Amino acid sequence: MDEVTIVKEINEKFQTVKSEINKVIVGQSDIIEHLLISLLSRGHCLLVGVPGLAKTLLIKTVAEATDLKFGRIQFTPDLMPSDITGTDVMEEDPITRRREFRFIPGSIFSNVILADEINRTPPKTQAALLEAMQEYKVTVSGRTYNLETPFFVLATQNPIEQEGTYPLPEAQLDRFMFNLWLDYPSYDEEVEIVKATTGSWNSKVSPVISATELLRYQELIRSVPVADNIIEYATKVVHSTRPQNPDSPQFIKDWVRWGAGPRASQFLILAAKTRSVLDGRFTPNKDDVKSVLNPILRHRVITNFSAEAEGVSSVEIVKKLIETV
Repeated sequence: MDEVTIVKEINEKFQTVKSEINKVIVGQSDIIEHLLISLLSRGHCLLVGVPGLAKTLLIKTVAEATDLKFGRIQFTPDLMPSDITGTDVMEEDPITRRREFRFIPGSIFSNVILADEINRTPPKTQAALLEAMQEYKVTVSGRTYNLETPFFVLATQNPIEQEGTYPLPEAQLDRFMFNLWLDYPSYDEEVEIVKATTGSWNSKVSPVISATELLRYQELIRSVPVADNIIEYATKVVHSTRPQNPDSPQFIKDWVRWGAGPRASQFLILAAKTRSVLDGRFTPNKDDVKSVLNPILRHRVITNFSAEAEGVSSVEIVKKLIETV
């Protein structure tokens, strides 16, 4: 199959996926695009938004449109790591009376995992996701179990309710490709939402892409060529977020404690590749990189005391950096 056919196939498939998602979700076009980009790039997403913005519904709809096995984990203060990964239970054979341990898989053994309100559980339980997100496997009682691919973690977080929460450590945040912020719908969008959700008619989402097809598309995205100047541009932006870099802008040195690591550069190129293919193009350009800078960098730029004292957020720093570099 030639490149033109491959790009056309992926483009058409994902346009259909968008159409299916839009049967249920009103607006949020940028969020949907970034979710699909991360899905094709083998990334994970952290969705941040106030209650009632359909974060959970959006994630479930993506799983339905892609015909993937969906699993939901409701994070609470009493959630244990074994509730996520699974546990060994003692079983006795009714005939031989022989006892042995049998592994019972946890909620993480699905293709699309909704980690709902991930910051409501203690760090020990949050850490249970680390190995799974990075290595696609879990270790229980010294034994390793591989997770079924494709594997995609979508975590949600409430930005306004901080009592009884446990902020995600930087190591865990870095494993999320995108940090997506959901905004309130516009007036017209909210009218459409109310009309659609207060009647008796329910939209049915049809699966468009199978797990096998998605795995094939993920492999194809990796083979998309990228010009050296695009890679150099993405790397330069990431390097500029580090205050230790002598070439970084002065506001980075004044406001940033730690900048983004090499994983950010990798994600920028992967996301740019995917965006270009979804747009029907064979190779990414600088605009593709710029379009994903905010959701990839804003949770990787750690502000210092001076920035906090002046009320400067990491989002504002990233925006200023895009204008500068």
